[in-house]
Amino acid sequence: MVHDMTNREQWLAWMLRIGKPVLESLAERKLKEQMPVQGKLGDRGEYTYLEALGRLLVGMAPWLELAGLTGEEEKLRRTMAHLAREAIEAATDPSSPDFMNFANGYQPIVDSAFLSQAVIRAPKELLSKLDVRVKQNVASCLRATRSRKPFYNNWLLFAAMTETALYLLGEDWDPMRIDYALKKHQEWYLGDGVYGDGPEFHWDYYNGFVIQPMLVDILQTMGTQYSDWERLTDDVIRRAARHAALQERLISPEGTFPPIGRSLAYRFGAFQPLAQGALQGWLPPEVAPNQVRCALTAVISRMIEEPGTFDKNGWLRIGFCGDQEDIGEGYISTGSLYLCAAVFLPLGLQPEHPFWHGEAEWTSKKAWAGMPFSIDKALT
Repeated sequence: MVHDMTNREQWLAWMLRIGKPVLESLAERKLKEQMPVQGKLGDRGEYTYLEALGRLLVGMAPWLELAGLTGEEEKLRRTMAHLAREAIEAATDPSSPDFMNFANGYQPIVDSAFLSQAVIRAPKELLSKLDVRVKQNVASCLRATRSRKPFYNNWLLFAAMTETALYLLGEDWDPMRIDYALKKHQEWYLGDGVYGDGPEFHWDYYNGFVIQPMLVDILQTMGTQYSDWERLTDDVIRRAARHAALQERLISPEGTFPPIGRSLAYRFGAFQPLAQGALQGWLPPEVAPNQVRCALTAVISRMIEEPGTFDKNGWLRIGFCGDQEDIGEGYISTGSLYLCAAVFLPLGLQPEHPFWHGEAEWTSKKAWAGMPFSIDKALT
């Protein structure tokens, strides 16, 4: 329930409840000592810590980057931005007890990309303010992922995202890794705002977890490098806007959504395109920012307040709505779960933004209450 807090205060409290254990432990270089590793496969301890850092910062980055805050929230933002930089240093310093695995196995290809995406979303706070030594460590860690090839599906975007961050770091970057990912996803576009995960359609939330947000961020950062990338950018954003509109309609009047497909333990991270569209201002006209806030508040509240979402020390537990360890696939562990933070992207909007003001029913709530609501139209 949202009590006496404003929605923004509640969102901030939720995000910090999720994020503080990770960043505070890392800043003390005690993450490996303190974070439990829940999961089915015995090797997840090799990967879970980088998962937690990259995925958490993907969602926190726009708020960390936000200029112009005042009072208690600005004090919190400065503190958490400092902790985030300390966390990045601890994760990439070879002498740190929390030095993370970028070089072995395939999973680091994924989470190097999420860390890269976080840097892209907060270039001032998570890149420019790093010491030269830390930037060099970050670049070295990102380059280490090049020794393995990504799978022939959404993973191509992970390689492309890492190259995008290397570009921002002023390092040598590989245009082919970006170009190949962009071209294959144009081939895999199925219509009406949906991409295949590789050549085939998968009925899951990977358009939300990975595909749409990474395509948008890569092209918004790198689009001007080549004319064909620049021409593609508007189409990719139109598709993402259509996908966001579909996501808004999936939220039931009760704040639930269908438990379809794999990786449901990422919880409300599924709604990253809807959150990103609100943050970046490309939602379609029939999806008002404040109705997105109300819909997402209902979803987050429904899931995060379910008993068992956190353990007694504040770490996330595997589950979709509560403690449901059996729904975690073999690649899911404690660190994986922090992709849920991607829903908090709108905290990168100023408190005065229309997103945070006024109550508005979302589409399914209006439809099932017998109220007027907009006709849905395919993207052609």
